[in-house]
Amino acid sequence: MEQQRDSALDARYTALEGESATLARVTGETGGDLVLRREGAHYEIYSNGLFLMDTRDGTSEREMVRVGLTALPAGRSRASVLVGGLGVGFTAREALDHPRVARVDVVELEPQVIAWHDGELGEAAEYVHRDPRCRIHNADIVTWLEKAAAAESLVRYDLICLDTDNGPDWTVTEGNGRLYEAAGLDQLTRLLAPGGLLSFWSANAVASFEESLTDRFANVRVIEVPVARGVPDTIYLASEPR
Repeated sequence: MEQQRDSALDARYTALEGESATLARVTGETGGDLVLRREGAHYEIYSNGLFLMDTRDGTSEREMVRVGLTALPAGRSRASVLVGGLGVGFTAREALDHPRVARVDVVELEPQVIAWHDGELGEAAEYVHRDPRCRIHNADIVTWLEKAAAAESLVRYDLICLDTDNGPDWTVTEGNGRLYEAAGLDQLTRLLAPGGLLSFWSANAVASFEESLTDRFANVRVIEVPVARGVPDTIYLASEPR
């Protein structure tokens, strides 16, 4: 069945090669244009004319999940994962495909991005939102974390992956800067299960953020993932809060 599905997708992508189309243009939650485009066999998302993400690769988005789950304590099963940002779905899909994962919560600001996964875009990550282990929360990640960390009955996660921005120094919204500051890191730490890890995606290395993590966590790894053009993507992995 899986082979038939892959063959059907390959045939469809071959037929689309070279075609371009704007599939949707809406007003996003931040007030600007949010656009979904198809370029040949791939999909792209733009905000106010700024390229955000596409389906061409996704290696680093998947890697931030793989390295985090691999680093969990030996024997840890039925892991729970929190993903900040649905995007094109690669991060959530990687978590759902891992045999150790029993639950994935995804927080996505834009309702239209969630809706697009019911259409063509959903094919790219095999309609992650339809997996019964996956819960999609339409919310601002900063507000959602504040409420989750203040809840009387905490839901703790074995791995928290933040892929909401282009990095600590290049946030999609001004408020997202809080995620990388002391208050935000405190909230994220409060939601970690014992032995859990934080994983951050960035389009470039940010030395000041690495220093902040080192001040708060005993174990910090910086992983560079080469990309076709430009500087490598960077993954920050932090565990063992001080």
